[in-house]
Amino acid sequence: MRILVLNGPNLNLLGSREVSIYGDQSFDDYAKELAEQFPEHTFTFRQSNLEGELVTWIQEAKGQFDGLVINPGGYAHTSVAIADALAYLDIPKIEVHISHLYKRESFRHQMITATACDGVISGLGLKGYALAVRALASA
Repeated sequence: MRILVLNGPNLNLLGSREVSIYGDQSFDDYAKELAEQFPEHTFTFRQSNLEGELVTWIQEAKGQFDGLVINPGGYAHTSVAIADALAYLDIPKIEVHISHLYKRESFRHQMITATACDGVISGLGLKGYALAVRALASA
């Protein structure tokens, strides 16, 4: 299975940003572990702080990937554009959030992008990505 893993804004700071919420491991280090955990899958990892770049990558995924794991970061709560791109994409899509959004500020409880995904994993740390891969593989 060819899986695209997209991370949105500020996720390039994992390992140093709000360690009490997001942990002390960088995503680059975790990505290596994830790929090793699932050698039967081919992963492409991308991160951007730019909404339009995420939209473009989602659109381009059509026909190139069999599944998408997305952590849109703060755009989950604001981006109709990302939600529209996700709705266009006709492959299984799982949204992941490292922190437990419902234990945080109330504005994080509304997830616009999640409406266009097949499932949402929130609050299980980085292992949420592995759970998303398992969900995609069983879809």
